[in-house]
Amino acid sequence: MSRVAAVLLLLSFLGLSTVRAEDPYLFFTWNITYGTIAPLGTPQQVILINNQFPGPEINCTSNNNIVINVFNYLDEPFLLTWNGIQHRKNSWMDGTPGTNCPILPGQNFTYHFQPKDQIGSFFYFPSIGMQKAAGGFGMLRVHSRLLIPVPFAPPAEEFNVLAGDWFTRGHKVLARKLDAGRRLGLPAGVLINGRSGRNAAGHDDLPMFTMQAGNVYRFRFCNVGLKASLNFRIQKHSLKLVEMEGSHTVQNLYDSLDVHVGQCMSVLVTADQAPGDYYLVASTRFTKKVHTATAVLRYAGSNSPPSRVIPRGPSGWAWSFNQWRTFRWNLTASAARPNPQGSYHYGQINITRTIRLVNGHNVVDGKLRYFINGISHVESDTPLKLAEYFNASSPVFKYNLMGDVPPAPDAPLTLVPNVITAEFRTFIEIIFENTERSIQSYHLDGYAFFPVGMGPGKWSPESRKRYNLLDTVSRHSIEVFPRSWTAILLTFDNAGMWNLRSMNWENKYLGQQLYVSVTSPARSLRDEYNMPLNALRCGQVIGLPLPPSYI
Repeated sequence: MSRVAAVLLLLSFLGLSTVRAEDPYLFFTWNITYGTIAPLGTPQQVILINNQFPGPEINCTSNNNIVINVFNYLDEPFLLTWNGIQHRKNSWMDGTPGTNCPILPGQNFTYHFQPKDQIGSFFYFPSIGMQKAAGGFGMLRVHSRLLIPVPFAPPAEEFNVLAGDWFTRGHKVLARKLDAGRRLGLPAGVLINGRSGRNAAGHDDLPMFTMQAGNVYRFRFCNVGLKASLNFRIQKHSLKLVEMEGSHTVQNLYDSLDVHVGQCMSVLVTADQAPGDYYLVASTRFTKKVHTATAVLRYAGSNSPPSRVIPRGPSGWAWSFNQWRTFRWNLTASAARPNPQGSYHYGQINITRTIRLVNGHNVVDGKLRYFINGISHVESDTPLKLAEYFNASSPVFKYNLMGDVPPAPDAPLTLVPNVITAEFRTFIEIIFENTERSIQSYHLDGYAFFPVGMGPGKWSPESRKRYNLLDTVSRHSIEVFPRSWTAILLTFDNAGMWNLRSMNWENKYLGQQLYVSVTSPARSLRDEYNMPLNALRCGQVIGLPLPPSYI
């Protein structure tokens, strides 16, 4: 008997398998319902998940299989998207209107995805219409596997800080307002984990976080709002930045951090002050009226109330721009990524294509619309991914109606589904130019990218001389300051249909988004999964036979 045969026989006696075991599974059942709360004193309808607002936390490890059975008990269709999760080869689980049929009232759908080779702080939220304004969001933590070292000692505890601007009008009312051609206007306030921090009498809520003196804690800040950038700070405590949207960072200390819409950051906070209560503060940036929410952070055993002197936030967007320039990727840290030890030298890869995306707004038939390169995206009844998969795209959308260069400023605005193609595994430069007087924030599903440069005015090829081609932080969302530009680099190596959107939800709702179709010419399971058997069907693909399987 050969040595290999003997080993196989021994394994069979021991009940073991030579086949690699699957990654662990985490199972969830979520019931989506309406509820009534009054976080800013005005009773309003919100979206609850298992009667929770915010929704349940997903606390997982890189490569875990996440299985979530979602039951829709609303009176309207519903979808969840997983902001920052890359869904490698699996845009079927991205949960946007361009990739998934909605879960109709009274129906359910089971999401199954892996945070493949990812770590970090992410969140989920409803992707249809203005439902994001009603809640339905929650934290998604992805931890490193035990064998992969993390560049800081394990904290004593981790705290979620899901904060965002908040409107007291219901999401359906807000949608009707936008449909009528009007703007959302100003928010009514800010919430931290669903609370403003004070009751109607002006008294502080009960402490939200408790720390033991001398310990170090990890706070995960996410801006889950609709339009306002936020500044986070803690009275008398420094914030050590350690992670940003799935990447370990150089560990600089900050008095406060700007987190723009759709972004997440992790900081370490040392409980090194006199025992007492302190305010964690989130306040709006770049708004005429500054809205502020507080959460009480208590040292265990404290009976001293927090100081009423709340540290002021910064002013002006130049401050925020200069802070962005201090963010650096930790190239010596291991992580759940295909390029450990910082070996991915993105600055040495030849750019094969440059796409300039200029945003703006216009009025069409008396109604406000937002656009990118002259196209204002319109949702279709058939998800774009399904139409493409079933070879039924022609009645649903046309590819590449938007060019790589913006049209003339006086070109007519077109309202259609906006889908562009990207060649598989090509390295592309995307330039965002913001012509507006308000800050912009963009997010790309399915990918992490390298934001290599920012600057005022319009981008030009000369701007490349100022790119950071060494250690900019790999992430999935990036801000574009007023009347300024931002440049990103990425490899389109994740086959699927992926949403590139403004995270300013008013802009996104009124057309400031597009989809990128990335197809592998090999039609191979190595590059993309088949449509799952439980996928919901709607629109033009109802009743169509399944296409041939990828092989």
